[in-house]
Amino acid sequence: MLVRICSAVMLSLFLFSGSAQAQVQLQFQPPQTSFRSLFKVPDPRGEFVRLCAPHMVGRWAHPESVCGCLHDYAAATVEDADLREALLRGISETGVPTIETAWVPPSKQAEIGPTFTKIAKPTLQCMFEPATNK
Repeated sequence: MLVRICSAVMLSLFLFSGSAQAQVQLQFQPPQTSFRSLFKVPDPRGEFVRLCAPHMVGRWAHPESVCGCLHDYAAATVEDADLREALLRGISETGVPTIETAWVPPSKQAEIGPTFTKIAKPTLQCMFEPATNK
């Protein structure tokens, strides 16, 4: 009999404490966080450098700075989003400026040549004068 009474008391205390915690939890307002911090969206430039640098090892003394420079010039020089994305993909996958025609919509494939002409000088500067492009 004593065991049943103790069990009933413990059960009621457990249920009562659970409802009290539920009331406290309902009143608690978590701090506001930004959407980006919840999902830890990677930095696009950092991700690009991470993918690009292994292709530059052995070619350049500072592969990360060369990749960062290439990213910055491509992002600043190529206005068209599709061409810029294709160029960055080519660099990150091969270590050299490359654009596959399949990566660009057919309507923009004629712009691939002029895009390479536009980035030729900055690319050479990144590769052969990285100290001046910080």
